[in-house]
Amino acid sequence: MGPLPLTIEAKSSTLVSADPCHKSGQNLSLKRKKIFAAASMEAQKPFDFFRTLFEGTIAGGTAGVVVETALYPIDTIKTRLQAVRGGGKIVWKGLYSGLAGNLAGVLPASAIFVGVYEPTKQKLLRMVPENLSAVAHLTAGAIGGLAASLIRVPTEVVKQRMQTGQFASAPNAVRLIVSKEGFKGLYAGYGSFLLRDLPFDAIQFCMYEQLRIGYKLAVKRVE
Repeated sequence: MGPLPLTIEAKSSTLVSADPCHKSGQNLSLKRKKIFAAASMEAQKPFDFFRTLFEGTIAGGTAGVVVETALYPIDTIKTRLQAVRGGGKIVWKGLYSGLAGNLAGVLPASAIFVGVYEPTKQKLLRMVPENLSAVAHLTAGAIGGLAASLIRVPTEVVKQRMQTGQFASAPNAVRLIVSKEGFKGLYAGYGSFLLRDLPFDAIQFCMYEQLRIGYKLAVKRVE
């Protein structure tokens, strides 16, 4: 009988570094990637544009109504202070004057903003590297603000004129502004509005998203 055949069984092995710092760095890098992927909320699922649009619209509209109702008296005081800057007496009554008409504009404007922002953000996050996620958030915030401005600006024009007592109701304000100034009267100051609010929207939502990612990363480090 000849010699028994020698069989060598090859097994795959994984090389694990004995350096704990190296291992910790690898784990942190992996966690960072998972967090950035999760931040886009669709990295592991097919992108459902209409569902995202619907959810964003409902959330944005609700948030807009709550915030506007809570802060409306402060905004009224600010507008009246600006109106009497050259002298005159501030009227402290009717701080909620025109709120109903204003909410009729705030609701769709806020709904449009978030409804446009969320799907735009998710689409952009699929297109850019994870280290450029801030660019996606900035761009989505500006696009959402631009879409919402078509309703925001007329709402602001009517609100400010009602807060200073020029009109008794929102429908009456719209009718008289259009009859005297045309539809362009509803968009008075549109350019300055965009210069002020688009950067604000972009930076605000970018900071929110980046802080959220940073918070998740910090929690993972502790774990």
